[in-house]
Amino acid sequence: MSHNQNQPHRPVPVHVTNAEPNPNPNNLPNFLLSVRLKYVKLGYHYLISNALYILLLPLLAATIANLSSFTINDLSLLYNTLRFHFLSATLATGLLISLSTAYFTTRPRRVFLLDFSCYKPDPSLICTRETFMDRSQRVGIFTEDNLAFQQKILERSGLGQKTYFPEALLRVPPNPCMEEARKEAETVMFGAIDAVLEKTGVKPKDIGILVVNCSLFNPTPSLSAMIVNKYKLRGNILSYNLGGMGCSAGLISIDLAKQMLQNYRLQFFLSKFNYLCLGVT
Repeated sequence: MSHNQNQPHRPVPVHVTNAEPNPNPNNLPNFLLSVRLKYVKLGYHYLISNALYILLLPLLAATIANLSSFTINDLSLLYNTLRFHFLSATLATGLLISLSTAYFTTRPRRVFLLDFSCYKPDPSLICTRETFMDRSQRVGIFTEDNLAFQQKILERSGLGQKTYFPEALLRVPPNPCMEEARKEAETVMFGAIDAVLEKTGVKPKDIGILVVNCSLFNPTPSLSAMIVNKYKLRGNILSYNLGGMGCSAGLISIDLAKQMLQNYRLQFFLSKFNYLCLGVT
């Protein structure tokens, strides 16, 4: 008999874990889920925007199905019913006309883009990245870290070797001042406005809404006031000047102009920011 029979059995340790495997071990965002949510939001927006038409579609289909089975006797019976219930028929017709009028007068009006224009500077203002860095160094106010940061921005922002720069920056030495900044703004704004007015044939006096946006340069008088005085726009023009809001102000300008055109019918609006466009409602 073996002597191991009298020795107690030692329990074997068992490690149990309830942790589920991580489907995304790198903790990266699930782009597939975000794309799906995007389409869900688009579908929900489309459903809510066209809810009235979707609800009326079954009613219209049922009405057409009933009318297709009408006979001469049914029409005669309907005529007699309306004749004996003239007051009820008149009230129902008036209610239907009132609801239709309220719907067509309160729904958002359509806004159309007539034309747009982009300003193209003179070829003499074309500048390479090396020339820009040379002019920045000549200013004398930037440190080595500032210049290195500018070089990095030039390489990563997509600016090519034939980018247009302001005249004040290309001078030797450069002359960045308020007067030159105002001159640059006038050149860009007036050049684009002249082009879009020429293409559309719209007279300055016909413009009722003016929206101007510039992210960094916000002088006094404002840029919108400069346009009003330059083109002698009418005295009751609705003028808006947006500044210091970054690149997103371009979309804000378009949305503001759209809302204004929906409230004021038969008006031309002029919007000036990264590009210039002319719209009408």
